[in-house]
Amino acid sequence: METRYIKINKDANNKIQYLKEVLPKIPANTILYKKLTGLGATYGELKADRHSIIIEPNVPVIIGKCEDSKHKADALFGVYKGVNTEDVIEYLNKNKGRFYKILTTPESFKKVKDAFEAMDMDIRFTCFLLFDECHKVTKDVDYRNDITLPLDDFFDFEEKALVSATPIEVTDPRFEQQGFQILEIQPTFEYTRNIQVSHTNNILETTKNILSLIKSTNGSNNQYNCFFINSTDIIYSLIKQMNIQDDSVVFCADQSVDKLKRLKFKNACSKWDRNKIKKYNFFTSRFYNALDIELDEQPNIIIISDVYFAEQTMVDPYCDVIQIVGRFRNGVSNIVHISNTNKDLPQRSMEEIKLYIHSSEEVYKVLTSYYNTATTKEARDAYRSARDSIPYIKYLDKKQNKNWFAIDNYINEEILKGYYHDRESLVNAYKNTGAFNVESTGFSYPLGDTERLKRENRCISLKEKRKVIVSQLELLDNTELDMQFKRDLIESDEFIVKAYDCLGKGEIERLNYSQSKIQEAMILKQYQTRSKGGETVALIKNSFRIGRKYKLDYIKKEIKRIYELMEVPPHKAITSKTIEEFFHTENAWIGKDKARLIIRERV
Repeated sequence: METRYIKINKDANNKIQYLKEVLPKIPANTILYKKLTGLGATYGELKADRHSIIIEPNVPVIIGKCEDSKHKADALFGVYKGVNTEDVIEYLNKNKGRFYKILTTPESFKKVKDAFEAMDMDIRFTCFLLFDECHKVTKDVDYRNDITLPLDDFFDFEEKALVSATPIEVTDPRFEQQGFQILEIQPTFEYTRNIQVSHTNNILETTKNILSLIKSTNGSNNQYNCFFINSTDIIYSLIKQMNIQDDSVVFCADQSVDKLKRLKFKNACSKWDRNKIKKYNFFTSRFYNALDIELDEQPNIIIISDVYFAEQTMVDPYCDVIQIVGRFRNGVSNIVHISNTNKDLPQRSMEEIKLYIHSSEEVYKVLTSYYNTATTKEARDAYRSARDSIPYIKYLDKKQNKNWFAIDNYINEEILKGYYHDRESLVNAYKNTGAFNVESTGFSYPLGDTERLKRENRCISLKEKRKVIVSQLELLDNTELDMQFKRDLIESDEFIVKAYDCLGKGEIERLNYSQSKIQEAMILKQYQTRSKGGETVALIKNSFRIGRKYKLDYIKKEIKRIYELMEVPPHKAITSKTIEEFFHTENAWIGKDKARLIIRERV
């Protein structure tokens, strides 16, 4: 596609020109690359003297623009979930003689199309169609399949355009076929921003550290902190662990609001509201784009990526981060991206990724050929099943045509993963955007996110988990921070931490992590150091479990062993009935052998 350039300046008051001043109307068949957020591309289209349909990525953006006082005199109408075709028809009837200004989500575009058909108007020649924040089509198509639904209709419009401050390369051949051009805005002034990229192995501790550093630097405790984290689980965990529940609010999707309420966190809402902000404000990805956040002061922006806990928290320096910072129309103070990295994430070149896609397509074509030429129903079913199970199927739309945006999404996601392979790759990605002045910092702790992941792995046995915890205890010293890590390990498994403190790693390993043997060794250790009384009783209660049956000869043998171990002479001969001094029991059988069932401990 041909690229044209339009320069944009700052005036004498250091104010950036609005796009409308240098581009009165967005030309048809254009991909508008704004480079800067907040230039007023959507504003210009809403004020343009033509009928407009603007596709916005998320509902909060639409609501925000419809409620904006700048558009009080305009006939704006938002279409999203809950607004139906009849509502659109009513809007069209009421606003005859005025320019239609409809904002819709991609998923609700069909309702707008159906309304025009019901009114006997050809939407393709009536309205200018603008796909705002067009990078979202590529970014979100992997989990929002319907986001591409308007695209076939998009190419049927006589006048249409896409706009973004951070467009992603598109491969759909229809752009070339219809003679699209790229219109790139070129600022004539310095527009890069300072950002601190903080690489860490412990997200929580680094977040605490960064907040402390910002507070000490700014000398203020009242400044807003805006966190961007695309995981409500991580958000809730941070709020809880930092004990900032009363000073926090979360802006997220409706289902996440409900989830947080079930966790007894009530300060969550699905709509941006200036009146609800607190000291700590958390945003999920639906608020990364297009929304205008106007605050009286310039907040701190803290972006968090935890590639171990949630890969969806990875942000794209070329796209997401620029969009996030651009939400704040009055500027920001500090911009910090806190992230861990994972060397298991693949680093693949563009050539390798495209070769994989091409090879997948070839496999799909071969299986389709076998399916089409199969001579029996059974063979056709087998080939169809094999064909529909290969990865390439996700690059096709509902009509089995190639979904170019799904392919672009895969390429973008694979490149993004490579940034988070290591610290250097992430920092270089930021430097190569040309949008940031990068300061790279590192925070390293004895226990980090990988260690947390290991001990929280539900797929490993209790014994393996305890091995992990003991190995992590070996890494700690007696510093105040290490004691905090130790408290986390106690919360994970108090017994094994106490055992480690009492016996040490070597003795625990010698006892092969057997809880009963470890417990017995701890009691003996305490007895030998005369730290407690009643060790004999404790050992006996350690050897017998409530609800279990024991043969009479075992009972006698085990109690006798404990008395000898403790060098305590019994006050009378030990028999199987001696168990009654410590437990309430009942007669029972184990096979053909008499036994006792342990009911409960005696007080």
